[in-house]
Amino acid sequence: MKPVLRLVGLLVAAALLLQVFFVGRIALMTVVDPQSTSFQRSEAWRVATEKGSLRWRQQWVPYAQISDHLKRAVIASEDGDFINHDGVEWEAIEKAWQKNAKAEEQAARRAQLRPNARAPKIVGGSTISQQLAKNLLLSGERTLLRKGQEFVLTLALEALMSKQRILEIYLNSVEWGEGVFGAEAAAQHYYRKSAARLSAYEAARLSVMLPRPKYFEKLPNSGYLASRASTITARMGDAVLP
Repeated sequence: MKPVLRLVGLLVAAALLLQVFFVGRIALMTVVDPQSTSFQRSEAWRVATEKGSLRWRQQWVPYAQISDHLKRAVIASEDGDFINHDGVEWEAIEKAWQKNAKAEEQAARRAQLRPNARAPKIVGGSTISQQLAKNLLLSGERTLLRKGQEFVLTLALEALMSKQRILEIYLNSVEWGEGVFGAEAAAQHYYRKSAARLSAYEAARLSVMLPRPKYFEKLPNSGYLASRASTITARMGDAVLP
């Protein structure tokens, strides 16, 4: 029994030390701009191993040098209540869970008729803070344990950082295409201009790309992209900036 208890104690201690490490990293990021995220490093490794070359476009720009249009567009598209919530939108997560469960049930029925049927599309309910927590420090795997760790890190982000700092780091590190990270790199890649000079519609198009940036990078003339960007442009006036 004692060896088992000792093992459990070591596992608990290791878990606690890991949390201390993560919180320390987040505390440091309140004043030091992160040079890369866990997601960026994993993507760089994937591209390097698959294509034999490293593509990484990123240039950090301060919050004030990112167009307010882009800030409003991303909030309107990704997280309308960003300024008010504590990092997690439980109602949105519950709705996403129900929608995913229904999609998986329908996919299972289709699979009985067509074994090669396409897998169901998984819908997320993540806030900007949750997306940042995941991209900064975690892997991309979809497990309950990783999701639980994401919640813990999200609460730490919200406790230690201002909403403005969370949005600043998010906009400077989020993926906008293969090897394209951050608002400045995206603005230069797609519009040949700085992030400070993006128009409302350009910002809206970039915000619509976020859930599937590599997909939309290959479809610049997508009708959905244009239509959704127009919808986001109309909503941007209601987005409250930190």
